[in-house]
Amino acid sequence: MKERSLFSKWEIVPRPRYAVWERLNAPQLFVASFLLLVAAGTVGFRALPGLYVGEPLGWLDSLFTATSAVCVTGLIVEDTATFFTPAGQLYILVLIQVGGLGIVAFTSVIIVTLGRRLSLRSEALSTGAIEVAPHVSRRHLVRDVVRFTFVIEGIGAVLLYLLWAPRMGWIAAAWPALFHSVSAFCNAGFSTFSDSLMSFQRSPWTLSVVMLLIVVGGIGFLTLEELRLRLRARRTEQVFRVSLHTKLVLSTTGVLLVGGAVLFGFFEWYGVLGNDPAADKIINAMFLSTTARTAGFNTIDYAEAGDGTLFLTILLMSVGGSPGSTAGGLKTTTVALIALLAWSRYRGRLSVGVWSRTVPSESIDRAVGLFVVSFGVVTISIFLLTATELSGWTRMDFLDCMFEAASAFNTVGLSTGLTPKLTPSGRWMTIVLMFLGRVGPLTFAAALARRRVSGTAQLRYAYEDVVVG
Repeated sequence: MKERSLFSKWEIVPRPRYAVWERLNAPQLFVASFLLLVAAGTVGFRALPGLYVGEPLGWLDSLFTATSAVCVTGLIVEDTATFFTPAGQLYILVLIQVGGLGIVAFTSVIIVTLGRRLSLRSEALSTGAIEVAPHVSRRHLVRDVVRFTFVIEGIGAVLLYLLWAPRMGWIAAAWPALFHSVSAFCNAGFSTFSDSLMSFQRSPWTLSVVMLLIVVGGIGFLTLEELRLRLRARRTEQVFRVSLHTKLVLSTTGVLLVGGAVLFGFFEWYGVLGNDPAADKIINAMFLSTTARTAGFNTIDYAEAGDGTLFLTILLMSVGGSPGSTAGGLKTTTVALIALLAWSRYRGRLSVGVWSRTVPSESIDRAVGLFVVSFGVVTISIFLLTATELSGWTRMDFLDCMFEAASAFNTVGLSTGLTPKLTPSGRWMTIVLMFLGRVGPLTFAAALARRRVSGTAQLRYAYEDVVVG
């Protein structure tokens, strides 16, 4: 008779092994994907041949440039037009495109193309706030993200090519047209011209095309999808209700664009735009209002702009684009909800409502939390930059540091000329700001946080009020 071990009744079941990325939650995977892309981009700048006209970038500058491209910021330590070869510019453009859409969006599209169903984690990463518009198909949205991107970028490239070919030549205009179309739609701000778009200050059609690309890329893919569905419903004479999210995005974007243009025109009508005809002043004021919200192109030298213009630019940079877009910043819906909250409290109402709809308190809390965290991060970064970068304590130097910090965190890319002069400490700080601004401070905090404890382990202490105001 075969002997049985004392422990034979317990069966040893091997513990399932999961890949590292399968153990990550959605915020952790999102942050990790951008970290890997930045790391790969940095190594590529050092390892790939033929990217530079002269000496290659050092490791710190390679990390800075890769972060700026992946995070679609546009801050540069070297001139993209003269320092990089066409191959180097192409490499930057690839990083911009992948960073603008997001690695997970590309992954989700591949999964859908292969006919597989998206996991809940992939859906959360690729669609973001899809719950605000339940009538929008997750599968269709993931597909249309890439469709919108390449169709709009292609149209923009053709329009810019037709505008620039008579000026540059039919062959020479092709690459700048493609580069600027992708950079504008992704709100990146990189340019193959040393002066960005300053040489097109009196080219209203060029500025109009770039502005349209910036705005369309900045309103978000969810809004674009809803607008597409609304247009299709009108053609078939069906009823389609646009979500509150899209209404807030479009209305806030319109107010910011028009209000910013009026103020920029007021500040610089006799300033840096003083020598331009009235029509060019108007179109440039509109362009300044558009590009300040995370695009990063410039038609003026911001070092020569007035203090009012710089501070207005900082405010618009802080707002940024809209959720689910290639833009950074607080986002239009966040600012709109905070404004609606203030208006509701002023009228003595406990709930926040607009257009016959009440916004959930959780969304209001997230908006306020994002504002507080972002304000704290930018304030600390301004303090650190002034401590490490100022050579003399003058007001303009402080405004330069404030402008630089806001531009980096909100992934705008505008600068008064401070970026190439940054010390190594300042460059490291700017790298961190660009990364935090791209992934979002709350997402980054969620990626670092421990898993939420459920059940009876969650404790709540007794309430006790505090005097406010």
